[in-house]
Amino acid sequence: MSAKFISLTSDFGLKDPYVAEIKAVILTICPTASIIDVTHEVEKFSIRTGAFMLASVAPYFPKGTVHAAIVDPDVGTPRRPIIVETSQGFFVGPDNGLMMIAAEAQGIKQTRVIENKRLMLPYISNTFHGRDVFAPAAAHIANGSPLEEFGSKITDAVKPEFALVTRNRGSLEGEVLHVDDFGNIITNLPGKEIAGFQERLVQVEFPPHPPRQIKIFKAYADVDPQEPLALIGSHGYLEIALNRGNAARAFSVKTGNKITLSKT
Repeated sequence: MSAKFISLTSDFGLKDPYVAEIKAVILTICPTASIIDVTHEVEKFSIRTGAFMLASVAPYFPKGTVHAAIVDPDVGTPRRPIIVETSQGFFVGPDNGLMMIAAEAQGIKQTRVIENKRLMLPYISNTFHGRDVFAPAAAHIANGSPLEEFGSKITDAVKPEFALVTRNRGSLEGEVLHVDDFGNIITNLPGKEIAGFQERLVQVEFPPHPPRQIKIFKAYADVDPQEPLALIGSHGYLEIALNRGNAARAFSVKTGNKITLSKT
């Protein structure tokens, strides 16, 4: 690996020393690593939000990048620490679905459990596997350690339920993956399934709220300020937005809410 890029995604925030501890471990094992912070402001314990952010950014990193992702509400329990190798790079983190949207988009080659104590820190805390397990694993991968040294291969990694889309007659049912800082409602409904709907009226429902009819456009400014619209966002998912406004507030929607999109 000519360049040693390691990305970090977590819900740790920047107030505490956790992120610095992870970086210190990585640089001790792999001093030549270039560490890129994706974000450390994932909503606390929100695997869904972390998965969306990781899947959004991973395609734009150089081939061979190691992505360390840590949103791990079950740290210290029997949930497995894993490495996922794809055709483009590696994902290191907990086996809770956090990495699978991003990894599957790149084409998974193999998945292994991190079991080899020699490739962890000497002392493994029950509450900080980001520092003691995932950071060392990411650094050793960047150094070129073969994946077979880490542990056994598995084929039953956790698949996230929040990635599932149900297709009924004339409708799609999914959920809200993320509400961004503009208040745009980013769903898990794939844009490719509604790509031909531009300027078509659709029915959008966020239960238990009553359905609303909205048109699908190409850009936020295709409607007047404070007017609602739907569009395929920059990450390839259906978004519900309010031009120069906050759609999540207007629709009383938050991450994890269900959505149904129907033809009118």
